[in-house]
Amino acid sequence: MSRKKPEYVVVRHQPGRVWWGLLVLILCTCAAAAVGYQVGQTQGDEHFTRVLQSRDALLASEATLKTRLMEAEQRVIQLERGRSMDTQALNQARRSLTELETTIAGLKSDLTFYKTIMAPSAVSKGLQVDQLTIQPARGEQDYAFKLVLTQVGGNKNFISGVVAVSVMGLRHGEQEIIALRDLSPDIKDLGVKFRFRYFQDIEGRLSFPEGFEPIEVQVVAKSQGRRPTQSERTFDWHELTES
Repeated sequence: MSRKKPEYVVVRHQPGRVWWGLLVLILCTCAAAAVGYQVGQTQGDEHFTRVLQSRDALLASEATLKTRLMEAEQRVIQLERGRSMDTQALNQARRSLTELETTIAGLKSDLTFYKTIMAPSAVSKGLQVDQLTIQPARGEQDYAFKLVLTQVGGNKNFISGVVAVSVMGLRHGEQEIIALRDLSPDIKDLGVKFRFRYFQDIEGRLSFPEGFEPIEVQVVAKSQGRRPTQSERTFDWHELTES
């Protein structure tokens, strides 16, 4: 049996064609890369532009918000100042009103006082123990006092005499009466001398001994002369110190 002989195909060798194909492939790759780069560059530029625009818009918004915030803070400061001024003015008006009411009350009291002296009633005439005021001083047991004596009606002549003041109270549960002379450094005698035509004030300070609780103050005024008169009055200590 005879063997079949192999067949051969003869191909023409063309080395330049291979290099040409390789060059075309390289050129296509470069072109694709260039196109991709251009597209990417364009998209990147557009994105960067949008970012810049967004940043500028945010900066503008920030500046606007800062301006509005400053304006709002200024309005708040102005409102606070206005409210503070209104509060101060209101407090000042209240203080002025209180002072005015106090002055009016004092003037009314003075007017009543002088009317009593110059135009007395039929019952009260002559020497009178008009009023006694007590005000707390610095110490716990220290007080300032003011005693007012008046001559009601018949003010043509001076009236003179002595007035004695005593404080009745309790010390260690026992009743005790202390003369004003023993309580006040301003009073030297048991009977305080007076001489006046319309009225006279007797003022000073007094201090109570430790453990003494005052209850009432007794005032006895006695005039001298051809027709001596006497006026007595008792003041409750708590009523004196309540005001």
